[in-house]
Amino acid sequence: MGRWICCLCSRVADPLMLLLVLALSCSPFTAATTSPSVPHVKPSYSFGRTFLGLDKCNACIGTSICKKFFKEEIRFDTWLSSHLKLPPSYLLSYSGNYTDDAKSWRLVDITRLTSKYQHDRADKRICTSLLKTKTCSLERALRRTQRFQKWLRAKRLTPDLVQGLSSPMLRCPSQRLLDRIVRRYAEVPDAGSIYMDHLTDRDKLRLLYTLAVNSHPILLQIFPDVEGWPFPRYLGSCGRLVVSASTQPLRDFYSAAPEVAADLALQLLAVLRSMGTNDLNYFFYFTHVDAGTFGVFSNGHLFIRDASTLGIIDKEEGSQLIDGQQEHKDIFSCLTVDCQSAFVSCDSIREKHSLVMVCQELLPKLLKGKFLQPVQEKIDSFLQHCASGLTDDQGVNEAIAKLAEILKPLRSCDSRFAYRYPDCKYSDKY
Repeated sequence: MGRWICCLCSRVADPLMLLLVLALSCSPFTAATTSPSVPHVKPSYSFGRTFLGLDKCNACIGTSICKKFFKEEIRFDTWLSSHLKLPPSYLLSYSGNYTDDAKSWRLVDITRLTSKYQHDRADKRICTSLLKTKTCSLERALRRTQRFQKWLRAKRLTPDLVQGLSSPMLRCPSQRLLDRIVRRYAEVPDAGSIYMDHLTDRDKLRLLYTLAVNSHPILLQIFPDVEGWPFPRYLGSCGRLVVSASTQPLRDFYSAAPEVAADLALQLLAVLRSMGTNDLNYFFYFTHVDAGTFGVFSNGHLFIRDASTLGIIDKEEGSQLIDGQQEHKDIFSCLTVDCQSAFVSCDSIREKHSLVMVCQELLPKLLKGKFLQPVQEKIDSFLQHCASGLTDDQGVNEAIAKLAEILKPLRSCDSRFAYRYPDCKYSDKY
């Protein structure tokens, strides 16, 4: 259009008029002058590599979700404020928001495998014990270790490569379990192979470091929620931060209404049963439980929120690591625990182990004073019988069965329990 006007002007106007028309109509800056555009300045989120732990890679968990952080598709709750500041680095966990389309957001948990203080202390221990210095390249120091050199040469992850690691998951390892770890390790492209050919040296160090520090993210990867396992979904890692689906800790429900408490108690017992008896013949047991071990999704569904204290015994293959071998310890055995800590014998774990701990630590706090007599008295009696049943397997099972029988009619069927509503209206299962 501009060219047409210019051509027309050149034919019909005198020289002065032509110059005026050219100045107004043919200049490419005319639109900008009449309708100025203000460039959009995007807020700058200052991400420190130290905060994420990227400065410690490859002695870290992974980098699979770093792009989400830097593209601001993962945001801490504090980022919703006008100051756009990162939260304090000393916290163990953070509440965050996650998006795939920049329109809809969902809550996520952003956690460290240990506190920053414990991480820093472990880093110092690596330097002082391996290189006799206060600071060092963690990756260079760990690469020199005998254990990692064995990992570099290995084609397959075998029990001798993980012996002495403090993770409860690896105290009684089977080859079948270790193959599952390699095949489903989510920080690398899925190769579907039990052999470690698809793992680079960097990948092997990250996997070993994760297993040595805290096996929680590995359990979420190899037993995913989409297959029915009671764990929150693993979304990825960046440096020393892990991102997973958000759950509200069980401690927040200690003052819940009686019908909610009854529902959560029944779910808790069902989770423990499934961890003891499942199609894959793995027996899961807890070495410790507290109010943060379990969590509840917004739909009322209860999950294992913290899997760091879960041990696994393979009922199909059994342990391929004899107790004598577990005494072999090195720097990887000491990253989060005292090197003198004694290992629990695989033969000493009983099937009622987790039930007794839950009856001692969690169910009394969840169910205390919630119901009218004589129902409350019966509940308290069965809990006490279960909690003191270390030498009576049959007694524990009977107490739990009677407790479940009492609790089942005490829960309600309404929209607060979205994970089973409206199914509960039409099924005797609930």
